[in-house]
Amino acid sequence: MYPINVKITKIIRETPSTRTFVFDRSFDEAIAGQFVMVWIRGVDEIPMTLSSKNSITVQKVGDATEKLFTLEEGAELGIRGPFGKGFTLPGKDEKILLIAGGVGAAPLAPLAEYAAATGVCMSTILGARNADELLFVDRFVSCGEMHLTTDDGSAHRCGFVTDILAETDIAAYDRIYTCGPEMMMKAIFGMLEKENALEKTEFSLHRYFKCGIGVCGACCMDKKGLRVCKDGPVFNGMELIDSEFGNYMRGPSGNKKHF
Repeated sequence: MYPINVKITKIIRETPSTRTFVFDRSFDEAIAGQFVMVWIRGVDEIPMTLSSKNSITVQKVGDATEKLFTLEEGAELGIRGPFGKGFTLPGKDEKILLIAGGVGAAPLAPLAEYAAATGVCMSTILGARNADELLFVDRFVSCGEMHLTTDDGSAHRCGFVTDILAETDIAAYDRIYTCGPEMMMKAIFGMLEKENALEKTEFSLHRYFKCGIGVCGACCMDKKGLRVCKDGPVFNGMELIDSEFGNYMRGPSGNKKHF
């Protein structure tokens, strides 16, 4: 699939480290949790989750995102996608829990809005390093019950999303969804495994992609060989048992990078 050209129509400063780039093209077929390959011309092509049908929300973490942050409204990008497996959409009679950390709120915000629009009862646990880095608070609050936590206690509760999860009646929820730093999700995985709740939980993973369509094998996970770009990036918790999840990932050369 060749990239299509899109124009940036709006840039929103969400937090000190995060920007949302709005396009003049809407990917209406996209399911929450899917991603697009974003071509920053002259630099690189990288995977980015859709934070709405026509936007990506980006944290500056490398050469490509650093270049992206220098672009202005009217600049153009190449987009391929949407790709991958998104979140399983909840039924209207289900009760769901969303757990987001940092920029991991990006794929969960459209899921929350879908759930609210279809009458799903939902709660969100949202965490960040500090108050300034809390992402999409208004979007989640408008959809249902909200619990906030920050590492430094600068907003609401001081602590981590796992502290709130430990006080939550997991059995009360039909589905659980999470996205954020992998060590955060690994801690959540361990807690839910003890509660026999992995089968109803979905994790959105980040790995290094080259092709984005399941051909090159760069994002294959040990031990089952699951391709994050094709079989994921959203995985059911049962699929991650006895895998590399929470232990290491691979870089561009295939070398292991331990967490």
